[in-house]
Amino acid sequence: MSHAVQEHEYEAARGLPEPLPPGETLLWQGSPDWLLLARRAFHVRKLAVYFGLLLAWRIAGTLVDGGGAAALLRDLAVTLPLAALGLGLTLLLAWMSARTTIYTLTDRRLVLRLGIVLTVTFNLPFARIESAALRLEPADPQGHGDIAITLAAGERIAYLHLWPHARPWQLRRPQPLLRALPDAAGVAQLLGQALARHAGQDVAPLRPLASGHRAGATTARPLANAT
Repeated sequence: MSHAVQEHEYEAARGLPEPLPPGETLLWQGSPDWLLLARRAFHVRKLAVYFGLLLAWRIAGTLVDGGGAAALLRDLAVTLPLAALGLGLTLLLAWMSARTTIYTLTDRRLVLRLGIVLTVTFNLPFARIESAALRLEPADPQGHGDIAITLAAGERIAYLHLWPHARPWQLRRPQPLLRALPDAAGVAQLLGQALARHAGQDVAPLRPLASGHRAGATTARPLANAT
């Protein structure tokens, strides 16, 4: 099984439960973009649409019942604070999730430090990773995207332990997901090179993430040539 470590009051190294051993090299560390995480994982846009429809429904009902300006103001006084509270809490949760998440890539493993209240570190040596896939946000000049990790046979991390850093709907075989990464193609290049060196193979592009992750939004960028 993939090794999970519960963090204590401090970290020996940023994003790691202990310093890297001699001979292991840090290649990259990063965290999700919290606004993109709010849109993709916490669905803040859908929540805003829901509250908008709820407000429109209440206003329409008041008008049909013959309510005047005072009734409309009462509706707004009830609905708008609830909408602001719901959206605000969702955005705060996304910000805290991004702030407490650190993805670490070395030349030997991938480490995911996750959790807001209870912090857990998942240590994924390359031998326990079967493959990885890249999905880039369409028409995004900053190159944000996600990288899904398929674990080797027999390796499993519970979906709820990973969420929101899990590929959606992959419940039978949960896949860790490096979410909302700035310059996701650059990170994919480093990961692809590290996995290839570990396997003693030439560097190949990460495969595109299947469209089931988000219909109509699957794109991939080739990695650099083998070095």
